[in-house]
Order: sequence, then C-alpha cells, then structure tokens
Amino acid sequence: MDPLIIGLLVAVVTIVVLATGIPVAFGLGLVAIGFLVAFEGWDSLEGIADTFFAGLNEFALVSIPMFIVMGAAVASSPAGKDLYEALDRWLSRVPGGLIISNLGACSIFAALSGSSPATCAAIGKMGIPEMQKRGYPDGLATGSIAAGGTLGILIPPSITMIVYGIATETSIGRLFLAGLLPGLMLTVLFMAWALYTAWRSGYRFGEQSHVAGWRAKFEVLPRVLPFLLIIVGVLYVLYGGVATPSEAAGVGAAFCLLLVAVIYKVWQPSKIWAIVSDSMRESVMILMIIGASALFSFTLSSLFVTQSVAHTIAELSVNKWVLLACVNLFLLVAGFFLPPVAVILMTAPILLPIITLAGFDPYWFAVIFTINMEIGLITPPVGLNLYVINGIVPNVGLPTILKGALPFMLCMVVGILILCLFPEIATWLPNKLMGPAIG
Repeated sequence: MDPLIIGLLVAVVTIVVLATGIPVAFGLGLVAIGFLVAFEGWDSLEGIADTFFAGLNEFALVSIPMFIVMGAAVASSPAGKDLYEALDRWLSRVPGGLIISNLGACSIFAALSGSSPATCAAIGKMGIPEMQKRGYPDGLATGSIAAGGTLGILIPPSITMIVYGIATETSIGRLFLAGLLPGLMLTVLFMAWALYTAWRSGYRFGEQSHVAGWRAKFEVLPRVLPFLLIIVGVLYVLYGGVATPSEAAGVGAAFCLLLVAVIYKVWQPSKIWAIVSDSMRESVMILMIIGASALFSFTLSSLFVTQSVAHTIAELSVNKWVLLACVNLFLLVAGFFLPPVAVILMTAPILLPIITLAGFDPYWFAVIFTINMEIGLITPPVGLNLYVINGIVPNVGLPTILKGALPFMLCMVVGILILCLFPEIATWLPNKLMGPAIG
C-alpha cells in the first residue's frame, strides 16, 4: 500500500480513537501497535519495549518533573494570591490597572508553574470575582484569564519548550530565550486589547477608588520577590552556562519547596505529600505521552509515512510563505484536538526539516509552533482553559467565556504575523547572548 495512504489511515484512526476519550498516551500506543502488527506482523512487537524506553532515555527529560514540582509547590501555596495582590496594589493608580495586573499575574505565575490550567485556577479565583465586582464585562473578565494562562507554554521556563527541544534536538536554552520577547509581546497585545474592549463597552476605569497606600504596596513584596528571584536565577544559570536545564530545574524546585515552607508554613507531611503526588501524577502523564509518541513516530517511520510526507511537501513548488501558512493551519487544527506535548512529539520532527529547508530559522519556528498550541488551549472542542474557567465561575456560561477568549486568539494570530514581519523579535536575544546558531 502507498505510504501516503497508510498515513491518511493512521490519521483517521488516531482521531477516531482519541475521540473516544481514551488517555492520549494509551491512544497513541494502541494505534502504533495496531498498525505495526497489521503491516509488519506479530514479530514487530519484539522491539516495542525498547522503542518506548528509548523515547524516555534522555537526560534532559529530568527537568520536566523538576519544573512540575516547582510549579506544584507554588500552586499549593497562596503565592498566586500574593502575586495578584502585589500587582493590583502597585498598579492601582493606572487606568485599567486591574485588568493589567490580572494579565501580568498570569504571565508571571504561568512562568513559575509551567501549567496553563493551574494559572487559570490560581489567578482566576481572585481576579475574576474582583473584575466582576468592579464592573468589567463577564466575557472580558473570564476570557482574559483563559488567554493569560496560555502564556506559560511560551514564557520560560517552559515545559513545552523542553519537549520541543528534545523532539527536534535543538538547544533548550536557546529555545527559552527565543520565547521570552514574543511572550512579553503577546502579554502587551492581550493588555492592549483588554483595555480597548473595556473602554468600548463603556467601562470608565474606576480603579482610582481602590488606590493602595505605600505601606500596603511594600507589605506584600517580601512574599512575592523571592519567587520572582527564582525565575531570574533559573534563567541566569541556564544562559550563563552555569548549569544544564535539568540541574537548574532541580535547584529551582528545591528553592520553591523551601520558600513555601518558610513563607507560607507549608511543611506538614500531608501537604508535602500532596505536592509530590500531584507532581508525580502530571509527570507520569507527560512522560507516558512522550514514550507513546516515540512509539508512534517509530511506526510512521517503519511504514515510510514520515519520509513520504516530508518528500511530498519538499517537492511542492509553492512560495515559502504559502508553505508556512499551510503548516500553521495544520498546527492550528491539530491543537484543537490534542494537547501541545502530543502535537509537538508527533509533528515537530517531521515539520522542522521542511521549514529549515525553506529558509526559516528553527528557533523562530519553535515560537510560531508554540503560539499555535496556545490558541488550541482556548478554542473548542478541547480548550482546557475554557473548562477550568467555567469551573471557577459556573454562573458565567461557556459561550460567554468562549466569546471573551476568541479576541485574544486573534491577538495571537496578530502576534504570528508580527513575528513573520520581524523574526528578530524571536532570534535577536538568543543570538545576542549565545551567539548565532550553528547549522
């Protein structure tokens, strides 16, 4: 059978299997094993265990559970509340300061936790009721938090970027740097749209009645600054060549555990165990997806699907921007149905050689790829952030949340267009601090 036909069959079967609600890791593994047996016989099962293990036999993967522990420690404490309070107090004199502080808190907390749902839950529980109380439209209040939570997969340290680096054999430190300025750019775009929407809806920005004094402003800083210093420290040791991503993640996790114990008295064995068990559950889920994706990729390669798809795309005589537009559309649709980690592991190794052959920078493309995955987090049918927000404020319907989040999706599309016009936004910082990429 023609490899392209096999690839189409694999795609259809995978969508059908995942649509049943089966966990992604088990669904990918089931499809991979089924097609191997169907086309290569039962003898092909002999190498499945080795292939699965090979997908996890990468030292850089150690950084994933460490960053998850770091985020779980922060999420289990009132750190998110304090971060929100600090920004709200310091921006109380700024027109629209509340919406700015919510999105700012989302970007910082997302970088600390590396989890979009955790960010939505932590900041949304304080931010959404406060915005509703001060008269912000429900769609804007919920949509801004849903979109702000997606920033964690772009702003470093990002677990998604780690997975991308491992899947494509690119520098994780350079990927982190490439995502920093685009992440800040998206945050500014979100803030600008939120302020414009509130003004257009007739909101008069009455935060001046909630002005905080200097004592209140400085009172919260000792509880917030240590966590911000951890982010700065992790990034410094990575880019300064002091430590590898795994080592930096381990130190960051240890310091976060220490800080929540000292500042918030989270030292009881039951609370520490809750952090460890939550981290273990999420780590195993991600690592299982990575292992299953390695098996899935092995199946596609064994059946010559990967090679045929790459060869077919490479032979298309189209403008490179048309090619990029097609790739973006494909990633956008994939993000509607699959989590970012699964999409990266299944498609990045195939797409990256094609993109680099067309003349695009691989680290710039990683940022474009990640922004597409961000869009998938706030669009149905998966749209995990939408359901998290709906759980926080069940009195606000899912259609209202979706309507409020969709304009932020368009902000991400605008962000992609800006990056296409000015790729230096993603490439300047890594080239400046680490030198030009080799190869």
